[in-house]
Amino acid sequence: MTDRAIPERPPLRVRLALRDLDAVTLLALPAILFVAALFVYPFLYGFALSFKPKAGDWLANYRKFFSDPFLYDTIAATLWLAVPATLINVLLSIPVAMRVRGLQRRRILTTILVVPITLGTVLIAEGLLNYLGPQGWFNRSLALLGLGPVRLVHNYTGVMLSLIMSGFPFTFLLTLSYITGIDPSLEQAASTLGAKARARFWHIILPLLAQGLAINLCLSFVQTFSVFPSAVLLGSPAGATRVISIAAYQAAYEQYDYSMASAVAMIMGFVQLAVVTLILAARGLVYRGAVGGGKG
Repeated sequence: MTDRAIPERPPLRVRLALRDLDAVTLLALPAILFVAALFVYPFLYGFALSFKPKAGDWLANYRKFFSDPFLYDTIAATLWLAVPATLINVLLSIPVAMRVRGLQRRRILTTILVVPITLGTVLIAEGLLNYLGPQGWFNRSLALLGLGPVRLVHNYTGVMLSLIMSGFPFTFLLTLSYITGIDPSLEQAASTLGAKARARFWHIILPLLAQGLAINLCLSFVQTFSVFPSAVLLGSPAGATRVISIAAYQAAYEQYDYSMASAVAMIMGFVQLAVVTLILAARGLVYRGAVGGGKG
């Protein structure tokens, strides 16, 4: 009897390709290393540092945070700013994106709407101070009309206006990309069947847009929750707009307690993660189909 031929083992390159590890996949390796160096390692280092307080046991920082109203109230103050600003930006971006989608000169209007992104939060804050401040153009115009000055900065209103101005272009671009990805023939078919514009929006556009809006809400919330320059320049850092990022800054650079600052940063991240998880879990209640209508 002759021995059965043993099949040759495929080369390593073939075996890796079967597991989606080919030369093209390896092109992502520099990006993975970059993210690991700038995000993963600092996060793990900060997480470990938060359990090494200056005094007390390993949970002393977290116990101090949740036992001091001056510290844990910053969570509510930040949410009170981030949640309304996120909802306003996302909800406002829907009708604006719907209108821009049908325009012929869409690029010009889109460019105008995204200009605040190029300015940054500090320049936006400076502009609002010059325009809405006690000696700004707006209050001077009101004084000429005999209406008196209105306090719009160094309070909750000033920070909210800054978050809307800096966050709306970002949410608008995302919403516009999702809306333009919906096949227009779906609306045309519903229109030929007698569906009005409102019915087409609620039964066609919104269900197909829901998945994208959930991602938009998550990204916008993370952006607004990390508010810092606006809360300092336009708000009341020791009062209503004392957000959690200010608490982390004070712990690190005023008290020089980097362990406590890391603990505050970890709490900040966990709150963001909890809200994002709730948003992603709730999106399935609206629509469970495809993300978009698709063109072509």
